[in-house]
Amino acid sequence: MFSISGNRFSRSPFAIIFASMVLTSIGLISLLSISVHQSSDILGSSFFKQLVFLGPSLIGLLTVIFIPKYLIHKYIFTMYFIVIGVLFLPYFGRTIAGTYRWIELGPFGFQPSEFAKWIIVISLAKYLSDHNLEMKNLSSFFFPLIMVVIPAVVILKQPDLGTALVIFTPLLPMLYWAGARPYHIFLFLAPLLSVLTAFHTLSFSIWGVFMIIIIFFERPKLIFGLVIYFSNLFLGLLAPMFWDSLKDYQQNRILAFFDQKLDPLGAAYQIIQSQTAIGSGGAFGKGWGAGTQTHLKFLPVQESDFILSVIGEELGFVFILVIILIFTWMILKMVKLGYSSKDRFSGLVLIGIASLFLAHVFVNTAMTVGMIPVKGLPLPFISSGGSFLLSCFMMVGIVMNVGVDSNE
Repeated sequence: MFSISGNRFSRSPFAIIFASMVLTSIGLISLLSISVHQSSDILGSSFFKQLVFLGPSLIGLLTVIFIPKYLIHKYIFTMYFIVIGVLFLPYFGRTIAGTYRWIELGPFGFQPSEFAKWIIVISLAKYLSDHNLEMKNLSSFFFPLIMVVIPAVVILKQPDLGTALVIFTPLLPMLYWAGARPYHIFLFLAPLLSVLTAFHTLSFSIWGVFMIIIIFFERPKLIFGLVIYFSNLFLGLLAPMFWDSLKDYQQNRILAFFDQKLDPLGAAYQIIQSQTAIGSGGAFGKGWGAGTQTHLKFLPVQESDFILSVIGEELGFVFILVIILIFTWMILKMVKLGYSSKDRFSGLVLIGIASLFLAHVFVNTAMTVGMIPVKGLPLPFISSGGSFLLSCFMMVGIVMNVGVDSNE
């Protein structure tokens, strides 16, 4: 077994792990800058904690690489049901920051939802590959959707809206990769778009016309087409109900996104300070350790959600561009490996993992510059967080494991 595993290890796409280590190094450099200026006890700083978790993360990476792929395929459903159970365990502990997201293990906290993301992706890949589904019917969406909805609802109640939404992101790319028709994907997304556009009269009107055009060209049965159209319009009318279901801080973040003047010292404060930090850094930054927004603590959640703002202020926009290019290369490399994969299971896993990384990078980057409302999603490999770092390296290990058998 070890000789086989060693052979697989030698044929793994090592460029991806090299890129991961470069990004992790950038994160540690930024965390050290934050920790040196804000903590007299370096051993209790975010930099030291991240450095400590780097060891287990690399062990997790190597462990996943050496696990035979057939064992991952065979036991992933068992892991899926285990992780569903583990997601309930935080409810039996104490709240941290008003949430039930962590399981406390001595001095460290363990966030099971971080590992649920890729376990769900591999489970979906097994289901879609084993059943060799003909994705021509909308009914083929049912079981994959249920597999994602169950853990997403549990995570949403913790509450963790950002992670719950990210869990959904691999579903449609994987269904499309498995052969789902674009029209069925449109039907899947239509209710969400109907609710979102309903908050703006012109947008809702344009969306209504767009639905008519799509339905006309697809030419479904008349009754089915009418049901699709009017049911989506009805969902739009229920938008106030969905709005009322959001928590106050979530509503404030959305309102502040559209008009920062509504609450510049509250919900909009994070976005304003983040934009100020990045803008003040210019093209090449103020220099490592010289960020005023960072070290005077104007910039909140700077170790995790807004660490890109720290990098922008101290190292400049050019450095942010380099980070984005590295992530872009990594994600495209995963997609290329998925495209050239010899088996359906591996291809679906690679597309799902690539979708998870893309969701995190896009949401974190867009949130940092004020393109979307604030969501608590860290930047892979760079943001502080032991569970997240371990999860990211294990995802890279999965990519290296299943990516060996591509035709490249």
